[in-house]
Amino acid sequence: MRGIRHGFGAIASVAVLITGTGVAAEVRAAPAPTEELPAGAPAAGEPQDFEASCRTLVEGSHVTAHCSNPYPRTDRVRLHVECARWWDVDTDSAPVEVGPADYAQVTGRCWKEVRSAWVTHQPADPAPPAPGRLPVRGS
Repeated sequence: MRGIRHGFGAIASVAVLITGTGVAAEVRAAPAPTEELPAGAPAAGEPQDFEASCRTLVEGSHVTAHCSNPYPRTDRVRLHVECARWWDVDTDSAPVEVGPADYAQVTGRCWKEVRSAWVTHQPADPAPPAPGRLPVRGS
């Protein structure tokens, strides 16, 4: 009788292991929750036609953002630098407009080490009217 109990325990353990593996595989395959878009972000079907392509380069305590705009609308970019030391002042650059097919370089720095740096974008001009919809003038 003792051998039967150990056999059942081994079978139950294997069944639990297989079930757990199957559940874990389904959890990994499940899609991640979607993030909510910020208020100014375009909907999924709308193209974003102003955001310049920027890359940041950190060299010691200096940060440089190189931005080029392949889009027909002007992009207003700002470089944000967060410093590693608590006493070092974080900085935000003045807005720099990057016109269509144009290039801009924005710099910032810390006194000591840089913790992080990023670029934010904002359209500099209003969006053109949607295709097929002409603006209506008052009479």
